[in-house]
Amino acid sequence: MGNYPEILTKRLLLRGFQPADAPEVQLLAGSIEVAKMTLNIPHPYLDGMAEDWIASHQQDFNTGDAVVFAMVDVQSGNLVGAIGLMITKRFNRAELGYWVGHPFWGRGYATEAAQAILRYGFEELQLNKIYATHMTRNPASGRVMQKIGMDQEGVLKQHALKWDHFVDLAAYGILATTWQQHDAK
Repeated sequence: MGNYPEILTKRLLLRGFQPADAPEVQLLAGSIEVAKMTLNIPHPYLDGMAEDWIASHQQDFNTGDAVVFAMVDVQSGNLVGAIGLMITKRFNRAELGYWVGHPFWGRGYATEAAQAILRYGFEELQLNKIYATHMTRNPASGRVMQKIGMDQEGVLKQHALKWDHFVDLAAYGILATTWQQHDAK
């Protein structure tokens, strides 16, 4: 698929992760506040995990299986989080996922980045659908999904296991046709 894309929003640069980002990823993603609100971030976040995660991104992008962006505050240059799409080519859809470092919560970064990722997914990747889930104990993530025009499609009871406890996931989605109508407003 070539070179990793970069997307500029009002306050953020969405770019591919670099090896130099690993210490900040470990610090931000490894905080208990972030880890407990996400399904796939471990705690403790051990040395080497960030490097391994970052190293996987280019191949996933090259094969068309995923695109993962670092969210960087343009003004400060700080890494504030990550956002990406896990792509299922067979069904022409992708799962949106994101995390924001605890010091940056409540500033609208996830919403701003997610709006840009929807545009990228529908315009550049020509996806039919983008969906996302959040643990029901994390309603802030659901508000991001609502703000970007996703509709709640249901609640998946005890659908995932997080730290030896089954958790409910709220499922959201948006179709390309719905996004086009929503974006045109």
